[in-house]
Amino acid sequence: MKYLIFGLAILALGFTACNSNSDKKTEEAHKMSQQEMKDMNMHDSMGVTPAKTSSESVNISSIVTNYLHMKNAFAKDDSKEAGASGEEMVKAFTGFNKAALTPDQAKIYNDVEDDAREHAEHIGSNAGNIKHQREHFDMLSKDIYQLVKTFGGGQKLYYDHCPMYNDGKGANWLSETKEIANPYLGKAMPNCGTVKEELK
Repeated sequence: MKYLIFGLAILALGFTACNSNSDKKTEEAHKMSQQEMKDMNMHDSMGVTPAKTSSESVNISSIVTNYLHMKNAFAKDDSKEAGASGEEMVKAFTGFNKAALTPDQAKIYNDVEDDAREHAEHIGSNAGNIKHQREHFDMLSKDIYQLVKTFGGGQKLYYDHCPMYNDGKGANWLSETKEIANPYLGKAMPNCGTVKEELK
């Protein structure tokens, strides 16, 4: 009987030791996580922020959004709305974070940006002259296509072709829908065109 009581006492001591050891480990882990939080806060207060991933930092969605808004305005023959989108696109180019680009990406972006910005400015400043705006939209569409091919558009897009624009020379544009809504011929021939490519 003595041995049984002695054995139970040793067993109880063992459980207590395990539990206190586990509590110590939990307490140490808690202290470590608190220290890590302090370190993170210190980094933030010093202006050190974690590096962004390339998908977060290379985001041309505001440029693409303004382009699509412009395209839809042209499809409705709305020169004024297309002009407003051109002005917004210029702002989107100004606000784009070039510092996030790799050297290869920066080269492509810089090659396209000046030209695309100039076309957006012309579209913005020529509300009321839809023929002239559409000429610049044709060239702008080539630039935006190149940006989307390089950086992605943030959504599924369609690269469409109108065979009749510009005296049968044709022109392309990007769309967020598979259904054709022609920005070059507008309400006169809204469904003229075909999908050339799907961009994901």
